[in-house]
Amino acid sequence: MVRDSGRTKRLLLDAATEEFAQHGLAGARVDRVAAAAGVNKERIYQYYGSKDSLFGTVLEHHLAAVMDAVPLEGEGPEAILDYAGRVFDHHAANQTLARLTFWEGLERESHVAEAARREHSERKVDAVVRAYPALGREGAQDLLLTVVTLCNAWPVLRGTDTLFGSASKDPARTARRRRAVIAAVQGTLDAVGDS
Repeated sequence: MVRDSGRTKRLLLDAATEEFAQHGLAGARVDRVAAAAGVNKERIYQYYGSKDSLFGTVLEHHLAAVMDAVPLEGEGPEAILDYAGRVFDHHAANQTLARLTFWEGLERESHVAEAARREHSERKVDAVVRAYPALGREGAQDLLLTVVTLCNAWPVLRGTDTLFGSASKDPARTARRRRAVIAAVQGTLDAVGDS
């Protein structure tokens, strides 16, 4: 029987994505990944070497897909606010990466694909500074961290989220959250303008 290693790897990555997003690196089980993929667990070790390496591959795959998914377009504060809203929309529709990066932060000593992420982050900072020079470099860094943190918080704080209201998939609630993110970014822009 001829094996299709590309197909097997895709099945493993898909199953591992769900497993790691749900349980994190420490809680994930290779037996569950293999069973969900319909693949012998030995393939995990053959293709990825270890569970940690598989997690790194999963996260790197998702990071590569999102790095330039939401470009900053235009200039001035309106462009920054539009960008924040579109980042929110993207993360609301794609919550897996937020959960994976949350687990990474809790369970790993180092970042997956750190050099590529730093390069991407620097390009985003440069784009924000070009769009709104009044922020300066440090202001742009703080603003981007605020946007990413706010947009990623709801998928990873599900338990806390339920204490404050209805189910998180309620479209009206999602729209209010989007407005709240944009208002927080507007507050940051106002504070920079006052300094």
